[in-house]
Amino acid sequence: MGMPLDERLGMDLKRVEQELMAAKHAAVKVAGLTVPQYAALYGLADAPGISGAALARACMVTPQAMTGVLKNLEERGLVERTPHPWHRNVLETRLTDQGRAALEKADARASAIERRIFEEFTPEERDALRALLARVGKAVRAQAAEQATE
Repeated sequence: MGMPLDERLGMDLKRVEQELMAAKHAAVKVAGLTVPQYAALYGLADAPGISGAALARACMVTPQAMTGVLKNLEERGLVERTPHPWHRNVLETRLTDQGRAALEKADARASAIERRIFEEFTPEERDALRALLARVGKAVRAQAAEQATE
């Protein structure tokens, strides 16, 4: 094996991400939402009328995954999708009143998790953590690029 387990920081990142996602899942479930549905509603509240493709990018999921999420939200009456006034093949998506209520209920609990994380660190520590995570991402991308050329 190339590297001892106790030197693999990726395992620590994965563990914390799983803990965060489990906590968010439990938080938004109270509003009858999944984490991807919550993320979509949150993105729509911030950018009403956004296209599905742009929303997928904002939520860091594939366009295909977002299509499924939006279809489910539309069937439940949480969003409405209408043709763009000029681009008929583009659907604009907006929250309904019911969708906004579900988002507010879920967000009260989800933002409490984010607040707890935020309060755990000083402003300097938060900046340092973001910088360190950016370096992790840079290292991962550099290694992926190297392996792609092998």
